[in-house]
Amino acid sequence: MKVITISNQKGGVAKTATAAALWAGFNMRGYKTLAIDLDPQRNLSDGAGADENKTIFGVMSREITAGEAIQTVDDMDLIASTQMLAAADSIFTETGKECILRESLEPLKDKYRYCIIDTPPTLNVLTVNALTASDSVIIPVYADVYSITGLTKLYLTMNAVKKYFNPSLTIEGILLARYKSNTNMSREITELLQDTAQQLDTVVFNAKIRDCVKVAEAPARRRNLLKEYPTATAAEDYNSLIDELLKGR
Repeated sequence: MKVITISNQKGGVAKTATAAALWAGFNMRGYKTLAIDLDPQRNLSDGAGADENKTIFGVMSREITAGEAIQTVDDMDLIASTQMLAAADSIFTETGKECILRESLEPLKDKYRYCIIDTPPTLNVLTVNALTASDSVIIPVYADVYSITGLTKLYLTMNAVKKYFNPSLTIEGILLARYKSNTNMSREITELLQDTAQQLDTVVFNAKIRDCVKVAEAPARRRNLLKEYPTATAAEDYNSLIDELLKGR
């Protein structure tokens, strides 16, 4: 099972939309994929219509197993979040707390081809757990300067995780979302990101997610973008991203 975390310290940069698209896209192509919502805001869970009976909080508290927490929604598997995760830093304090998720997922490694983890917009114990459990990270950003400011702190956090917990962790790539090719800002940010990607030893994905109202409409209707609006521009772009990932770029 390959575990991919979607992360950026800044909120509102399409982390959840990207996680939802990859979750559906891999499943639709025949790759059994599990999604995990580690964000206390529960956007991925709510957008999928998941309940809050058994969640990732119970898994990390070791009250239930990861297998027991899995819900099947729209023929896809998900471990949902809960607002109780907002207190994670004060609850999960024991030695080895950074490795709870990785250990919990171990029994599932032969059941799924991919696992996609959606993270909160903070570099806390939840994000560190996701990074420790992951093979790679996708960093979504919007085409503005503020979206890029979180990259350095995330990179430093990743380096610490690599040093102490997960030496094989890599950055899969930087993903430009809400992209408008006809604006000077988008073009300038793209050039800036190319330089930043080189410094971080990664790439900017060729696929860029164009601005699209359907990205917000799908979760509001408790539907997945790729399933509900397959011809939307953003759905086409996310499929292009999946093509890049499957080619192992």
